[in-house]
Amino acid sequence: MVHECCIAESAPKNVNSPVKNDRQPDVLIIGVGSAAFAAAIAAAESGARVVMVGEGVIGGTCVNIGCIPSKALIRAMQAVHDGKIANRFDGVNSAAGVFNWKALVQQKQTLVQDLRKAKYEDLLPQYSNVTYVKGWAQFTGKSTEVEAAGWLYHPKKVILATGSSPALPPINGIQSVPLLDSTKALELETLPQSLLVIGGGIIGCELGQMFARAGVRVTICCRRRLLPAAEPEVSEALAGYLRQEDITICQGLGYQKIGRSANGIALTCHTSEGERVIEADQVLAATGRNPNTGNLHLEKAGIALNRKGGVGVNAYMQTSHPDIYAVGDVTGQDMFVYMAAYGGKLAAHNALNGNTHRYSNDAMPWVVFTDPQMAAAGLTEVEAKAEGYDVITSTITLDYVPRHIAARDTRGLIKLIAERKTGKLLGASILAPEAGDSIQTIVMALKVELSTENLADTIFPYLTAVEGIKLAAQAFKKDVKKLSCCAG
Repeated sequence: MVHECCIAESAPKNVNSPVKNDRQPDVLIIGVGSAAFAAAIAAAESGARVVMVGEGVIGGTCVNIGCIPSKALIRAMQAVHDGKIANRFDGVNSAAGVFNWKALVQQKQTLVQDLRKAKYEDLLPQYSNVTYVKGWAQFTGKSTEVEAAGWLYHPKKVILATGSSPALPPINGIQSVPLLDSTKALELETLPQSLLVIGGGIIGCELGQMFARAGVRVTICCRRRLLPAAEPEVSEALAGYLRQEDITICQGLGYQKIGRSANGIALTCHTSEGERVIEADQVLAATGRNPNTGNLHLEKAGIALNRKGGVGVNAYMQTSHPDIYAVGDVTGQDMFVYMAAYGGKLAAHNALNGNTHRYSNDAMPWVVFTDPQMAAAGLTEVEAKAEGYDVITSTITLDYVPRHIAARDTRGLIKLIAERKTGKLLGASILAPEAGDSIQTIVMALKVELSTENLADTIFPYLTAVEGIKLAAQAFKKDVKKLSCCAG
């Protein structure tokens, strides 16, 4: 099995021995991350005998090298930034800065270790019908038979949850230069003077801003635009806010080559104004992630891949082999930890009880932890039109939202997408401080198929950021400039 993460650490003390009775489990799960644990717990609670096999560090990407460590450092740099801009309030002055980056990184790692123990390692002894085996896993070609750690297993069902790994951008010379991926970047104990971020997606934007706030000169480069899956208005606005923090944003590039230079590492690219060379001390490759499908011998089990290089699955998370399921990043779709956990639980129920639970991402939220945050759920305007909807939209800026006016921070916007005839809400994007909290209101509205009129008529608390959703809904039919505070 491909490494789910590359941290070298011993296995937890509660590893069970693969005794004979465990070699014919009801479910064998390949992986030790969030999707794998969700599947194992769901199967165990159903009374199934479960074997988990994995050779990476227990807990997978999110707790070890992804969500937890990145958001810890991002929040720390948020505190630094807030201290520097406190003078937006009259009579207030403050100062903040990084004086010991190494100490901050070590504190982050302690948090990772504590959460890994509490949320993963310590859970295993609580499920007597789950056996954890540390080692490689691969299919032998005999139906669901799996070889792992020198043992042959003959499970009734298999669930693949091997995660993903950082992808390298296809640039000439990329193999010849020392690169940081997100894992290595979060482990740096000494800050570089300058950093080139290749990729304007979620990881590139989050870490680029985080390092800039730590005092690093940051350049973010991308082939298209920042957050290409987001609404264009959101991408444009976010790029402007990052530039206000002295981050250089280079969009619409054609990468030519990359190599060492006298000043560090140099990226040569084509722009609308001609050739450009961008130099930096270090380079962070943040161009997405690839599903971990190598070394599993999937072809021996007749498991087909999809166009993204992940394991192909149907609506029940079932692969082309009827007794093998796949969940999380290894499928190449919806690469968010909460969707991996959701899929893991669903796959376990389907594997044990027949395909009765369909996977749905119709109301899936996603959040970018920049400042301001970007959060979205449902369809974008382009996606809604592509699906044949007659679309109507409403967009308001945050200078109409009392909460943000009072906070003297009106960076951002809220955009709602609806069906013109019925007013049915189809999707929304929020660019705002703590937008990740507000988006859940949209998720619930999508799940129960509310209209924008329903949202406009709903009582929202004042002064809150989420009240902006009500105002955006009212803006379909009213001029919100003419509304008083708390106007219904």
